[in-house]
Amino acid sequence: MPETGYPYRSKKTDDICDDVCGEASRAALSMSKRLRCALRWFDFKALLLLLIGVPILIFVIHVHGQKITYFLRPLWESPPKPFRTIPHYHHENVSMENLCKLHGWGTREIPRRVFDAVLFSNELDILEVRWNELSPYVSEFILLESNSTFTGLKKPLFFASNRSRFKFVESRLTYGTVGGRFMKGENPFVEESYQRVALDQLIRIAGISDDDLLIMSDVDEIPSGHTINLLRWCDDIPEMIHLQLRNYLYSFEFYVDDDSWRASIHRYRDGKTRYAHFRQTDDLLADSGWHCSFCFRHISEFIFKMKAYSHVDRIRFSYYLSPSRIQDVICHGADLFDMLPEEYTFQKIIAKLGPIPSSYSAVNLPSYLIQNADRYRYLLPGNCKRESG
Repeated sequence: MPETGYPYRSKKTDDICDDVCGEASRAALSMSKRLRCALRWFDFKALLLLLIGVPILIFVIHVHGQKITYFLRPLWESPPKPFRTIPHYHHENVSMENLCKLHGWGTREIPRRVFDAVLFSNELDILEVRWNELSPYVSEFILLESNSTFTGLKKPLFFASNRSRFKFVESRLTYGTVGGRFMKGENPFVEESYQRVALDQLIRIAGISDDDLLIMSDVDEIPSGHTINLLRWCDDIPEMIHLQLRNYLYSFEFYVDDDSWRASIHRYRDGKTRYAHFRQTDDLLADSGWHCSFCFRHISEFIFKMKAYSHVDRIRFSYYLSPSRIQDVICHGADLFDMLPEEYTFQKIIAKLGPIPSSYSAVNLPSYLIQNADRYRYLLPGNCKRESG
């Protein structure tokens, strides 16, 4: 290697920056050359992507963030413990003694008394279907309503104004009201819990005793009559048992799944039994009724419930409350809140993506509904159009 007066350098240099940024020539640099040197590693395409891409990403997250969160739910939340499902046997031509025996239970000499307790909002039609389904088997109906929604909005006492419609249970009805607290900004579940505690007190006023059966479920969670008849006649049934209900949305046309389980039946114990709407046991009696969510006759009733119930935070945009949009959503079996399925596995989430397919079966539905099909046509397959009132 030839000797020179300078040390050897193997690192390649940028000719422009070597000339422009070298110490010897720094004093003589023009402003433009200094700028070229400062931005030598700057990528204008990356800057353009940053300026356009970031706002788009923020917009997508704002609009679809809830969907992204629900889709990724299986990554951070495990499914709950499986229920211990009890097979459910029923046929009109099989004796109660044999039915109880098939379930592993004995048969009573006289049936237990049954108390059906509900919190009421505005579900007049579904309440009528429910009470007619249960009427032959229930000793006392208990209904509590408030002048406040769970979200703290003032509401009329709908049941009180329509009480004459339910004369067929008047002699067996314990009715009560509770004033809302109207706490602005409060979590809606706090008001819901407050009203359920008040219902607990009304149940005791109704005269319930130890070992009577108490049905705990929302108005739209309807146990089948034969299920209640079975449990009141059979001995040695569990102290408490959840009911697996067929899940429907908007009407009995849109069958979702059989994962509704919050309804429960308890053998009442004074001082121990408390009205609740969460999981209280591992026992689940299969195929025990129907859950018809958002099953309303009028579009205005949909809007009322969307703003009234505890999940009001799902109204992320005001256009969700547009009557024309709600009508379109109903007829397509889509989601009112544009949400993904609330599931714990990617398999179930993917399986339930998209609108709910229509069902054309009106078999094994509440008998009162079928007997009065003309009156409740909107709840049966092929009748998705709703009244606007």
